[in-house]
Amino acid sequence: MIVAFSISPSGGDETGGVSEAVAAAVRVVRASGLPTETNAMFTNVEGEWDEVMAVVKQAVDAVAAVSPRVSLVLKADIRPGYDGQLTAKVQRVEERLREA
Repeated sequence: MIVAFSISPSGGDETGGVSEAVAAAVRVVRASGLPTETNAMFTNVEGEWDEVMAVVKQAVDAVAAVSPRVSLVLKADIRPGYDGQLTAKVQRVEERLREA
C-alpha cells in the first residue's frame, strides 16, 4: 500500500514553528527504512498495512510532542500483492507522456 499523508501542529504556540514539527515527522518516516518521498504537500510511504500505519502513528507522536493538537490528512492506495508502486505509478504516466 501507499499512504500519502500530511501532518501539522495546530491549536497552540508550537516551539520552533510548523516546519520544525513537520521535519520531526519526516525524520521518523525516513528512519523507518520504507520507501518514501516528500513533496510540498504530502509525505508518501509504501509498505504493508501494519508497518505503514505504525510509521504514521510515530510521525503523529513526533508532532504531538511539540504541539497540543495535531492535524492529519491521509490518503491510501491499498493494493495487496504490489510493491514498488511509489515509483512505478509515476513511470507509467511518464511513459504515456513520451508517447504523445
